Amino acid sequence: MKYYLGIDIGTSGTKTVCFNEKGKVMTSKSYAYDMTVPHPGYAEENPMDWVIATKSTIKEITQEGYSISGIGLSGQMHGLVLLDDKDHILRNSIIWCDNRAILEAQELEAHFGNRMKEITGNPVIPSFTLSKLLWVKNNEPELYKKINKIMLPKDYVRYALSESFTTEYSDASGMQMLDILHKCYSKDILDYMELSLDKLPKLMESSDITGYVKKEIAEELGLEETCFIVGGAGDQAAAAIGNGIIKRGDLSIVLGSSGVVFSPILKSDIKENELQVFMHAVPDTYHIMGVTNGCGLSYKWLKETLFADVKYNDLNAEAEASEPLANGLIYLPYLNGERTPHLDPYASGTFIGIRQNTSSRDIIRAVLEGVAYSLKDCYSLLPKSKYHIRVAGGGAKGELWRTIIASCFHEQLERIVQDEGGALGVAILAMVADHIYPSIEEATKQIIEIMDITQPNPLWVEAYQKGYALYKEAYISLKEFYKKAFKI
Repeated sequence: MKYYLGIDIGTSGTKTVCFNEKGKVMTSKSYAYDMTVPHPGYAEENPMDWVIATKSTIKEITQEGYSISGIGLSGQMHGLVLLDDKDHILRNSIIWCDNRAILEAQELEAHFGNRMKEITGNPVIPSFTLSKLLWVKNNEPELYKKINKIMLPKDYVRYALSESFTTEYSDASGMQMLDILHKCYSKDILDYMELSLDKLPKLMESSDITGYVKKEIAEELGLEETCFIVGGAGDQAAAAIGNGIIKRGDLSIVLGSSGVVFSPILKSDIKENELQVFMHAVPDTYHIMGVTNGCGLSYKWLKETLFADVKYNDLNAEAEASEPLANGLIYLPYLNGERTPHLDPYASGTFIGIRQNTSSRDIIRAVLEGVAYSLKDCYSLLPKSKYHIRVAGGGAKGELWRTIIASCFHEQLERIVQDEGGALGVAILAMVADHIYPSIEEATKQIIEIMDITQPNPLWVEAYQKGYALYKEAYISLKEFYKKAFKI
């Protein structure tokens, strides 16, 4: 029996999971680290924290006696890692939820206009890597001149383990520097940024072997020198594979720090739409994706700020004791601005409708409902079709939240037995690279099993239709206010 590691380099920590070739979890280890918020709207992390976390968790697993054949890396997308010519980190990574680059996004929009969407699949967004890189160019020009390598978070970990300066298409397509139709970096964008091609990582497929763990690192971590690392995937594409979302008609709702509605498409399906378009980790496949920034982050903020001494299970029980529509309370989950459908970095988290009789249980339920509405914003922009929907992520463990979302969408939701998401997805990529399975599709068929199905509550469906209409109206009413308040 062979063993593979799926390593998920997330926002709040890294999780490393050891799977056997049947996709069964043998053991898993986690390592937490902190985000730095030097100013409102900023979000940074130290890339060395990811390396330390990765090494620590690998070592814990090999010390349990597992001999690892291959490693897959999944990582938070859009983060900016910069190295000089001696491979020293030039600054903290500006990560996915950082919205400082508003002026830079406007500069790029003014220069490229609609061509940016034609090239990269997306309009200019401050949270994408390109805008952050331009912020460094505009605000830290001396540092910008020293840049020798530009990487994404998981690819810096790859480089630290193997010295392979490589990325793969799913994560690279979220940098806003990739020509997604031609599968290469855009010369027009690089020229505008005054960047040479050699400063960007080599592009490979997600299931390609990108290199092997360095001898001294292998010895340090208890790995064999034959342990390889595959391309891996950005966290959303990795989680999609781990949930079996690999072909047209599949759809996943992932309740993580951000909330994601994800559906694969083919190249021929790419056309004008209001959703984000990226490359999938499945060869010759793309995907459309809607993202709400404040999904699990909203629930985490709620607990840490207002209910620090209350367990999550007790929070859920309190929310269940409230009625649908939370006694008239509406929550807009824009803690870090909002992506789909507003692309609004100024938006902020908002409660509307607090009255004297508003209870703590109403506040909790309003947060769950507000996130469900924000996910429906994403879902409503998908091409009209009948989708096979699966729900995953840490938030999917709560039956109440699943039922609220199912009722809001008026669709049933499947949940699978395997709950390792991105870690399983990239471990599957390693298994395919090692010829355990002939394809990603065959691997997911053999590994993934259905746990349960959540049906809409028929008594809630109409209520949530009305609540969703009010939610949408609330943002429209507040849009200009958000911008004024942000500037103040």
